[in-house]
Amino acid sequence: MFCFARFSSECKGILYSSPVYTLTRNFPRRPWNGTVYSTSKFVHSDKQHNEKQQFVKIRLAEKLVDSCPKQIQPYLKLMRIDRPIGTWLLFWPCSWSVALAAAPGSLPDIGMLSLMLAGSFVMRGAGCTINDMWDQKNDRKVERTKSRPLASNQITPFNAWVFLGAQLSVGLAILLQLNWYSIVLGASSLGLVISYPLMKRITYWPQLVLGLTLNWGALIGYSAIQGYCDWSICLPLYAAGVTWTLVYDTIYAHQDKYDDAVVGVKSTALRFGEATPKWLMGFSLATVTGFTLAGITAEQSWPFYVAVLASSAHLIRQITTLNINDGEHCAKLLIPIKILVLLYFWVAFLVHGVNKLFIIII
Repeated sequence: MFCFARFSSECKGILYSSPVYTLTRNFPRRPWNGTVYSTSKFVHSDKQHNEKQQFVKIRLAEKLVDSCPKQIQPYLKLMRIDRPIGTWLLFWPCSWSVALAAAPGSLPDIGMLSLMLAGSFVMRGAGCTINDMWDQKNDRKVERTKSRPLASNQITPFNAWVFLGAQLSVGLAILLQLNWYSIVLGASSLGLVISYPLMKRITYWPQLVLGLTLNWGALIGYSAIQGYCDWSICLPLYAAGVTWTLVYDTIYAHQDKYDDAVVGVKSTALRFGEATPKWLMGFSLATVTGFTLAGITAEQSWPFYVAVLASSAHLIRQITTLNINDGEHCAKLLIPIKILVLLYFWVAFLVHGVNKLFIIII
């Protein structure tokens, strides 16, 4: 069965994308002539972009990066410090796991959460560096990514390697603060971190590999507290995190699906096509099921399930209002899905009782 992706007004024809028939059948690869692809109707001209930016409030993280010395700004942008949401996406599964491992009647270990946050910050930066090293040639061909430090030659490949080595060294230093079980478990995730950018070239499911990578902390957090993984708790929690990632990153991929098709990058957005909402509903159901199973096994009490129910209603509402052919709408939808639910996490610290009453966010 073929999935149809509608071209924007700048393009003529219909793109047929399928896991069986590769995009190269429709778009034969030719040597790049220096053209920056902008097939998407969501990509503005430089003039339009500049006019629009005058009315867009600059985020605090961007202001922080822009205030730093010019020499180090490319490295900060390579780590995506100006876009910190990725750090939180890496940290949240760690926090879920640390909370579930806490002793009954006690709050999660603040010191361990701080260590996990530091590790998430460093390793997210390393992952972005690896991703840009893999993708620098393709990034130069796409309007949205052509200004990235490696793609725009603000950083040389050699300097990127040196910088990556420094980040991994800091990450290792943080990892060595944990027990040996967690050290081995953490080191085993490096293969996923390195291979994820490659998956975009060989499979329509790179978002699945991203989910396996970002949610590895669901295993490390528990083992860091208990010295082992209770798989009856950790595996459902890990699976829930993976399917949650499939939800938000598939929505994210719909922003770039037109340019991805031309460049030759695969994604679940191209794989699912117009059937995306049905797939997202299925992933959301799997997410809720995973969190519920983890809560039952960990003997959580009623506030936990209230939070899961509220998060379920939130996901359903967002998916039912999703317009996959409107890139700006997809971008706006990601904000409540990834950020507003963080409130559940902070409310959890205020919950006390005999049982472990920590509320997991989705």
